[in-house]
Amino acid sequence: MVYVLQLLPGSTVTQDLLYYPPYTPTEPWRMVTALFVHSPSSFLHILLNMVSLYLFGPIVERLLGRVRYLALYLISGFGGSVAVLLIAPGTPVVGASGAIFGLLGAFFVIARRLGGNSSQILIVIVINLGIGFLPGTNIAWQAHLGGLITGAAIALVFLLTRRTSQRRIQIVGVGGIFAALLGLTFLGASLLS
Repeated sequence: MVYVLQLLPGSTVTQDLLYYPPYTPTEPWRMVTALFVHSPSSFLHILLNMVSLYLFGPIVERLLGRVRYLALYLISGFGGSVAVLLIAPGTPVVGASGAIFGLLGAFFVIARRLGGNSSQILIVIVINLGIGFLPGTNIAWQAHLGGLITGAAIALVFLLTRRTSQRRIQIVGVGGIFAALLGLTFLGASLLS
């Protein structure tokens, strides 16, 4: 729906929701809203994100449940924006790639921990990360890396606190990751000044 709004003549949706690190001190919500807009000049961008979400999203959601899945997705996307802020503070970004890489990172950690075959997902991660480094691709590899690390960390917390009796520890662990990302955001924003 948002993508359709982006394509309307005269639409400012992309400019209103994209993340540009210098906006962080005054419009920090853009670090998350950028997940919901994609490059209007590249249908391939949203197509690849949606295919990845279609392939891996339901699997991860079944493993974690809806609430944990949503937390993983949104915090991973935020982690991708934090990485852009710290590594490429002059780069405007759009897209759900940080969140998608968070799902991939979580899937990898879960598969490894539960004894599943993780080599295929590792190949997917390496190829997709590598594409971001190719000249002329205009892909924010920083968001991919930040989302991947964040998603893997959250999955590890989920795995280490699987029992119902560990629910509070799980919330504190995920909250700790979110707090660390907020701290890095404040650090990155202060360096922009």
